[in-house]
Order: sequence, then C-alpha cells, then structure tokens
Amino acid sequence: MRRRPWIIAGSAFAALVLAGFATWWFVLRSDAPPEVNLEDAVAAVTTTAAPTTTTVPTTTTAVAGSTTTTSTTVPTTTTVGGLDGSWTLDDSGVSFVGYRVEEELARIGFTEAVGRTTAVSGMLGLSGTSITTVTVDADMTALQSDSRNRDNAIRNQALETSRFPTASFALTSPIELGALPEPETVIEATATGDLTIHGVTNQVEIPLQAQLVEGVIVVVGSLPVQFADYDIDTPRAAVVLSIEDNGVMEFQLVFRR
Repeated sequence: MRRRPWIIAGSAFAALVLAGFATWWFVLRSDAPPEVNLEDAVAAVTTTAAPTTTTVPTTTTAVAGSTTTTSTTVPTTTTVGGLDGSWTLDDSGVSFVGYRVEEELARIGFTEAVGRTTAVSGMLGLSGTSITTVTVDADMTALQSDSRNRDNAIRNQALETSRFPTASFALTSPIELGALPEPETVIEATATGDLTIHGVTNQVEIPLQAQLVEGVIVVVGSLPVQFADYDIDTPRAAVVLSIEDNGVMEFQLVFRR
C-alpha cells in the first residue's frame, strides 16, 4: 500500500525536529552554571540563612515600686555603631571561587567548562568608608566541575593542583567607598591586589559589586586570566580537540561580622 504524501512529509519533518533537538541536547546545550551576578548571590544568601538578631533595651517603666525593662529584637542589618571591624568569609558553602574556560570536545563540540571550590577562607576589614584589608584563600584541590575526568586531569595538568593546592588574593590598596554602605544599596568598586595562581603572583585590578544585606556583605566579581601570565599550560587529553589559552576567574563571597 502506497503511503500518502502528507504522511511521508510529516515523518520527514518529525525526523528533522528530532535531529535538531538531538544536536541542541548533545552539542549546543550547556550545563554550565551562569556567570556570577549580584542578584543571584543575594538570593542565595537570603534563602539559605535568616538574619541574625540582637536584643536592645528600649524602655524602663516603674510599676508599684519595681522597675521593668522591655526589650526589642532587631536585625543586625542596622548600621548603628558603623560597620568598622573584621568580617570573616562565610565557609558554609555559599561562598566560592572558580574558573570558566571555553573548550572543544570530541563528539560534543564547543562547551564551557566551569569549576568551583567552596573551600575558601578569608577576611575583610572595614574602617569608616574604606575597605582596608581583604584576604581570600581557596583550596584548589576541592575544585569541582561537571566532569570527574576534567577534575582529575587538572591535578597534574594546567592548574596542577597537586603541586599548587592554594590560590589567594590580598588587597594592596584600600578601597575607598566614599560613603558608609547602606543596606540594599549596590556598590561598584575595583579591588587592587596580589593574585596568586599556580604559584605565580601578579598584581591585578578586579571590578566587583557588593551589597550589604541581612547583616552580611555579599561580593561578586570576575577577572579575565591569560594562562601564560601564571605559567599555566593548556591541558591535553584525547577527548579535548582545542581549548582557549585564557579563561575567567570568578567568585561569590559572603562576609559575616
């Protein structure tokens, strides 16, 4: 029995749709997390932790020869007393440092490799309207991407995390804010300091955004990195057809009092 032309045409169209979907799913689709941004970082903080509170005495009332003090619980987001002092980097998993690199893989095509480590520590020092100190240390051996093979490879190639387990940043010039940070206000600034990756230290200027929200300071930023500047060789593997000679270092940092 001859098949009707419209049935054949419909089958051909369906095949083309399936082929297009397969190409998108296996070649063009990317599972890489989005680039860091302040909105997502603030959302991660506000959904994972409630603001800490403090009890402040408000009134004293004399009743029948006795004195009663009533208290009010208020969020610590208040700027009473200023923000001066040391702030410690949150190590509960909301803070991270990572990389983003374009690569071409056999049978897959072009994709974006993203690896992150939440094993970070550090501090931020505030004095008046100036950030006077920032230090961040990242455990590079804890970097994780969507590929175990990639994570294993960088132990002895490229970043060589088995030889250089720590990356760090140290502020070398104060960041002048111009005014005391107000809650919910987005701050844009540039951090000048020493960045150490793969055992090599370079002075860099990192553009960043920050926001004071629910008693914590949320900071995000990214910086293009040329591998040659840090003596990093591009990794080699049978599945890797090509890889860029540069990438992006990105971070999401949460500092608590």
